[in-house]
Amino acid sequence: MTDRTILQKYVARNGDAAAGVVPQADTEAADDLGAFGWLRGIRDRAVSLELRKRDGNILAVSYGYIEKAEFDPSEGITLSVSGQKLRIKGRNLNAEARLTVRLFEGIARHRVPWVREADHAEDVEADSAATVIETITW
Repeated sequence: MTDRTILQKYVARNGDAAAGVVPQADTEAADDLGAFGWLRGIRDRAVSLELRKRDGNILAVSYGYIEKAEFDPSEGITLSVSGQKLRIKGRNLNAEARLTVRLFEGIARHRVPWVREADHAEDVEADSAATVIETITW
C-alpha cells in the first residue's frame, strides 16, 4: 500500500467512493447474513437499527430509544420504541443463522445494525432453517 493510498483511506469523502476509495471500516464492519447484518467485533455495538423494507423504505431507530424487545415465535419480534410498536415477522427469528448468531439475541445485545425484508423469490428459495424476514411494520 502506498503512502497516497493510505492517506486517501483516511480523507475519503462520499465522492471518493465512486472512484474506488472506500474506508476499510465501512466495508468490513458487519457480516451480511441475508436477513440481517451482524457486527463482527465482540465489543462492537450498533448505535441504531435500520429496518429495510423491500419497497425501499427504511426506518432507522436508535437503540437508546428501544424500551422493550419481545420475541414470540408465533408473532415475531416486537420492539417498543417511544410508545410505537415495530414488528418484524418471519421464520427462524431466534434460530442460529451461524454458530452463536441469532437475530433476536443480536437485537437485544445491539449487535444487529440492520434487518431486511426478503423479496418473494428469496422467501420461496430459502432453506427451511434460514432466518427469513417476511414483513416489517411500523
